[in-house]
Amino acid sequence: MVRKSTAPARTAPHEVRIIGGIWKRTRLPVLDRPGLRPTPDRVRETLFNWLGHDLTGWRCVDAFAGTGALGLEAASRGAAEVLLVESEGELVDQLRGIAKRLQAGNVRVQRGNALSVLAGLRPASVDLVFIDPPFDSQLFDKALAAARPALVPAGFIYLEAPVQWSGEALERHGLEAVRHLKAGAVHGHLLRPVA
Repeated sequence: MVRKSTAPARTAPHEVRIIGGIWKRTRLPVLDRPGLRPTPDRVRETLFNWLGHDLTGWRCVDAFAGTGALGLEAASRGAAEVLLVESEGELVDQLRGIAKRLQAGNVRVQRGNALSVLAGLRPASVDLVFIDPPFDSQLFDKALAAARPALVPAGFIYLEAPVQWSGEALERHGLEAVRHLKAGAVHGHLLRPVA
């Protein structure tokens, strides 16, 4: 006899929360969309422990914003400018609504292609870029290539991917890993330009 599981199927959470800063504990809705996979709270907490809790004055880009959890976390922690880039209209509307509700003057939401927006940034104009595309996409290399010129010399890229990136793969983009974590299916990489 085969028993059927009575446990509910695992689904994406319907909300995530901002972990620290002025909007700590603020809940962010998660729409049910293919490929939309918000960075888990525990991973974001570790990332911002690595970066330091105070990002005052930083200029940040959340290139595949989705829920906006990464970029809004940076804004909550004092980033001077945060650009949230998202291609899907309903998610863009949601991000604009959240920014308005939070009265987030340091947050700008732009609808567009993340690769094009990254490629159009001024050289050495950004302190931190979040790259977290859908895991089934082939956008990782292209996003790193587009983001690298925009980084200030002491800047960082946070890359979230389904596999750990090797030093050799990162070197092609003039980057090196400072930190790495694995949490379930998520590999988080904190990267910086090679000196």
